[in-house]
Amino acid sequence: MRGSILLTLILFNLSIGYSQNSISGKIIDEFGEAVSEAKVTVGNQTSFSDENGAFIIPSLKNGQFRILVSHDEFEDYSENISIVNGSFQKTIILTQKFMLLEESVVVGNLDDLEKKSTSQSLEIVNQEFIQRNLSGSLMQSLEKISGVNAMSIGSGQSKPQIRGLGFNRVIVTEEGVKHEGQQWGADHGLEIDQFSIGKVKVLKGPASLLYGSDAIGGIIQIERNHPPEKYSSGGEINLIAKSNNNLLGTSAQFYNRIDHFFYDFRTTYLDYADYKVPVDQIQIYSYNAELHENKLRNTAGRELNFHLSTGYLSKDFISIFHFSNLYSKNGLFANAHGLEPRNVNSDLYDESDRDIDFPYQNVNHFKLINQTKWKINSSNQLELNIGFQNNYRNEYGFYISHGYMPSVYPSDLNIDQNLERQFNKSTYSFNVKDELKFSNHELTIGINSEFQQNQIGGWGFLIPDFEQYNLGLFAFDQIKFGKKFLVHLGLRYDYGKIKTEEYFDWFTTPVNGNPEYLQRSTDLDRSFENLTWAIGANYNLKNWNFRLNAGKSFRMPLAKELASNGVNYHYFSYELGNPDLSPEQAYQLDLGLTFSRPKISVDINPFFNYFTNYIYLNPTPNYDYDYGAGNQIYEYAEAEVLRYGGEININYQIFKNLNGEILGEYVYSEQQSSAKKGFTLPFSPPASVLFSLKYEKDFNDFFKKSFAMIDYKIVADQNEIVPPEVKTSGYQLINLSFGTELNWGKTLLQLNFQIQNLLDSENYNHTNFYRLIGVPEPGRNFVLSLKIPFEIK
Repeated sequence: MRGSILLTLILFNLSIGYSQNSISGKIIDEFGEAVSEAKVTVGNQTSFSDENGAFIIPSLKNGQFRILVSHDEFEDYSENISIVNGSFQKTIILTQKFMLLEESVVVGNLDDLEKKSTSQSLEIVNQEFIQRNLSGSLMQSLEKISGVNAMSIGSGQSKPQIRGLGFNRVIVTEEGVKHEGQQWGADHGLEIDQFSIGKVKVLKGPASLLYGSDAIGGIIQIERNHPPEKYSSGGEINLIAKSNNNLLGTSAQFYNRIDHFFYDFRTTYLDYADYKVPVDQIQIYSYNAELHENKLRNTAGRELNFHLSTGYLSKDFISIFHFSNLYSKNGLFANAHGLEPRNVNSDLYDESDRDIDFPYQNVNHFKLINQTKWKINSSNQLELNIGFQNNYRNEYGFYISHGYMPSVYPSDLNIDQNLERQFNKSTYSFNVKDELKFSNHELTIGINSEFQQNQIGGWGFLIPDFEQYNLGLFAFDQIKFGKKFLVHLGLRYDYGKIKTEEYFDWFTTPVNGNPEYLQRSTDLDRSFENLTWAIGANYNLKNWNFRLNAGKSFRMPLAKELASNGVNYHYFSYELGNPDLSPEQAYQLDLGLTFSRPKISVDINPFFNYFTNYIYLNPTPNYDYDYGAGNQIYEYAEAEVLRYGGEININYQIFKNLNGEILGEYVYSEQQSSAKKGFTLPFSPPASVLFSLKYEKDFNDFFKKSFAMIDYKIVADQNEIVPPEVKTSGYQLINLSFGTELNWGKTLLQLNFQIQNLLDSENYNHTNFYRLIGVPEPGRNFVLSLKIPFEIK
């Protein structure tokens, strides 16, 4: 009996000391909104907050405890508490934190959060997307993003176009620094190695507020892979092969990190032959060029790229240096020097489809970037990006006399006889921004500055030497009204200066019976300044997201637009700049609506765009005989332009493993004034819709993330053109993709196989360079790629 009473007393005391003690409460953010999935740790017990922010840690004894709360999006919280025979209740307020590069490695939903907090149309794709859609160039690999097109120059070179705007109206950034090549040229591709990319963000619509001039059409932000984890070594080997142009390539990466220091090295080599088209002859104006085995003569090429990232990483401070050097040598279609037809020795060119003969171009792009981030405290982060780039481009071709050029190349001329044009451009960049959090504001203030120096060479002339300087000051504020409603306000001031140098012909031209060295370019010194602004809003409900953005953007005229004076063989034209051009100014309204449920999502993004003075190349009734063989003269002019359109994305999960997607896009452009009033703009993309069906499943432990996908694309006729463009017929295209992850021991191999242009159909892409002379898109192409990651213990 006494033993029973004693046991009862012991259990009673234990129940008081353990069972009745608990810690519970609610976790909220600074705006009183519940925070779910926060990790709460007390001693050796852990709990997670539910969708209402509630949590509980039961069965605690009397004593002192330290409560720890952590969440990927918020600063850590800790507090010492004391419990004596009872429960402890607490409402915990978490502060949202700045994410440095090292911290973002473990955050899986930052991309979704970023899309839900912007007021413009934003698309984010990762390395897996690029691997599954791997094509001849980065922009061709990104064409599945609605509103994005590649302006291709053959099978291995292309440049970006967003909503019908390209060239210097779209900015490409890499690690916070604007990529600067010779992007004004229609035959100049983008010098980016797609194997080195970890993530790509595409912002559609003007973004001059944060990046200044040239972002009037949109931005493509390129980010490298995240730094490796502490005390890790490894890398990957990528292998790729293509049937259409017999491409063989490899890309190898190796990384290592010891505590705070790391390095990441990659090299890529690609070698490809002439590519095939589904026709056996090309009609270039009145000239007929027969093709050998359907191959476009002299379109072979090769690339050799090197990348090195190294730096210091800590929780509050990061400084990384990015080195890269990209070299490419690409042949140009031998039967047409640009758009000018050529009668060539076909037997010589057809002996080998891997030779690179005249005409060709080689480009070397060197880049050095330092990116430093310092988290001063939980409410203040400073970021500095400094860059140097050198773009060295040589264009080679047989010397051919035009106008009064000597019929025989002078032996005493100190220029390579085959060097038609040379461009050597050095760019220095300095960008700094300070991100501040206070109350319900996230304020970013910053400075962008850039200096360019471009020098020319060769016996051909199109643009003169020039120097360009840009300086921008901006402030951007994101104001949160609770967790659902955000307002964006921004203001920016830009100052720009461009100086071109005089140029005289190296040959004489008879003027009133006397030989003279004619002046093609004069000294020009222009300054520009502009004030731009933006206002936007983002509203999030449970299944809905609403976006609105309105603003003004601008673009400085290029040296080519101000001072060109020569034959552009790539357009079979003579181009004259206009030194009196004003900077382009545009007003834009972007709307966005997203509806999302577990099985379906719909995203609609209409836009309206008005240019007060869009700069364009206008054909005149005059012809040049002094410098060319009667080429039509084109002059740069300005016009009011109205543009509107949009994109729609629909994604539906049909069954557990079967997913369907519809991607549509439409752009309408019309010149409202000047000589081309009523016409559209050059290279305007036609309306298109893509139907995609994907089956994806983990079959077993060996075959992971296996998928099969079919894409069916319908492109409309493009009858809205601007002379001298010609109308382009619509087409239909079918692509197939297959892939899987192979669990090979402790390594997951990624194997992908594509069949592009399954039916080998004859298609003409209105945005591509060679379309102007009747060259169709490449024929059927089998693409096989293998990614082999490895770790070194």
